Amino acid sequence: MNRCTPPASLPSRHRRTAATLAAALCLGLLTTATAHAQAVQRNFPPKALRGSMVVVQPPLVAMDDRPTRFTAGARILDINNNIVRSASLVNQELVVNYTLDQRGQIHQVWILTEAEAKVKRPGYGTERNYTFESLQDATARTRATPTN
Repeated sequence: MNRCTPPASLPSRHRRTAATLAAALCLGLLTTATAHAQAVQRNFPPKALRGSMVVVQPPLVAMDDRPTRFTAGARILDINNNIVRSASLVNQELVVNYTLDQRGQIHQVWILTEAEAKVKRPGYGTERNYTFESLQDATARTRATPTN
């Protein structure tokens, strides 16, 4: 005894209903895919800092040439807000926004797009105890030149 009716033997009103449902499903999937492809506006917390990050060996990180590390529950988000593992970013220099915990370790990182990187944001910056001659102003260079 066959309880399933073959599609050809269905009444025409059932075939129209099935076709309408299939069209609605396709339309719904199409609009979902289009909405997902649009750029996401990300809002960063006010305490987030800007920096240049290089993952040396997880959890060790060089943030603006300063050695630091990730916290135990640190999250790294790419430009689409997908979670990225730190091991996949080893030796890549990335412009990021990041937050620190109370111990000064990196808690959350957002990898930035070019447009997001253009927006000014405070950061620790790079501190060095030396100055290159090319970075000195003209008066300091003339004083440093020995006279005969």
